Amino acid sequence: MRSRLGAAGAAAAATALLLTGCGGGGTPAAEADFGAEPTGTLSGWGFENTDDVGQARLDHAAGALEGVTVELDQTAFDAQKFTTLSVSGGMADVVQMDRQFVPTYAAQGLIMPLDACFEANDLDPQSHWYPQVTSDITYQDQIWAVPQFYQPPAILTNARVMEEAGVSAEDLDLSDQEAMIAAAEAMTVMEGNSVTRVGFDPQGVPKANQWMLAFGGGTVDEEGAPTLDRAENVEAVEFLQELYEVQGGYAEVSGFVDSIDIFGDGNSYANDTVGAAVFDQWYLNVLTPYADDVEIGAIPMTTTEGEPFSATGGSAFVIPAGAQNPAAACAWALELTSEEAWTAAADARAATTEEDEGRNGINTGLFTGSPAADEMIRDEYAAADGYEGFEQAIDVYYDVAAEGASLGGSAAGQQIRGELESAVTSALLGESSPADALAEAQQAAMSAYEQAADVNEG
Repeated sequence: MRSRLGAAGAAAAATALLLTGCGGGGTPAAEADFGAEPTGTLSGWGFENTDDVGQARLDHAAGALEGVTVELDQTAFDAQKFTTLSVSGGMADVVQMDRQFVPTYAAQGLIMPLDACFEANDLDPQSHWYPQVTSDITYQDQIWAVPQFYQPPAILTNARVMEEAGVSAEDLDLSDQEAMIAAAEAMTVMEGNSVTRVGFDPQGVPKANQWMLAFGGGTVDEEGAPTLDRAENVEAVEFLQELYEVQGGYAEVSGFVDSIDIFGDGNSYANDTVGAAVFDQWYLNVLTPYADDVEIGAIPMTTTEGEPFSATGGSAFVIPAGAQNPAAACAWALELTSEEAWTAAADARAATTEEDEGRNGINTGLFTGSPAADEMIRDEYAAADGYEGFEQAIDVYYDVAAEGASLGGSAAGQQIRGELESAVTSALLGESSPADALAEAQQAAMSAYEQAADVNEG
């Protein structure tokens, strides 16, 4: 039997998330007038650790909405707190959260659909954002959030290690799984039973959904029902299982990877303790202070057919049901994600890059969730003069963003994710076969999904 630690956490989350109600007064969603003049006081929550990019966008929105006074709670978003406040009152007008939460809260009626917000502000979501980004926040044919950011994953390579092992970029193409596994084995270094260099870190558990999509599978269907036990998903986990086994096993590899300081001098690219790894775009920026110590590049992940492939991830702004000031909330969220706001953010990041010598003059760009804003920032700001590997990696991340797929949304999204990660961990540790682990996870996920659907109907 697989470990139930992850599933237990998911069950606890399910209990919290299945609270319903729109307590606290405010405006019922059906009566929200998103076309009204934005005025008065606006409260926001979930804006912790605002950096240069975030502050520039906040300043832009403040200037654009002079009649609105914004009060921010800069603590981190908390799922249990959100559902509690939704029932008891005291909820903010705008909340920033991971997009994976959005369909769940939409199903429970805890947030407002925003199609009327977009219409009142003459914005077409399908052209303003990547379609895979809007898919993340769509539930029952309505859009329930204003998305921001889109961090496409790619394979970040270590040229020194690959050259030493005789591995090329072509060897890391999923269309030839045997070659990919052989490349990982060739780049791995062991001392006895201990790993001292990981050949290829696929981030098999946190990126399990993406690997399943690459194999033609996926964790939910178009209605949001779980599909964890699909044959393609089983095949993906079997591949990951073999990939880890040739590198010393999942327990050994994950333990070694967890011991690495990826944000500091001990990072695996400066110290050649990895040959290649799946990383979201933000990690490229982390490596800029070490540009003289690393020899990196990037290649897109591919499907089993060899096509470039990525998957969405990012945050969004939601307007809770019963928000006191929905008109201002709508206008403010759209200003924060406008092309003008992203230009201000790009200017701020360019200034930071110039002022901070530790960045070596490298600007890895911003990935906004909007193709127009991304293209503008790429053309005008993204640069890594003198660092060919960074230049190539920047191009790969920008190119692959257009190839992204939605991870899929569900009324029981958090529970499904918990069951998925628990099942994949169990399979990779050898506690269950991939087929058995995913079958058990599917049963538990379906139960959570049916419960969520019953609550929504009620």
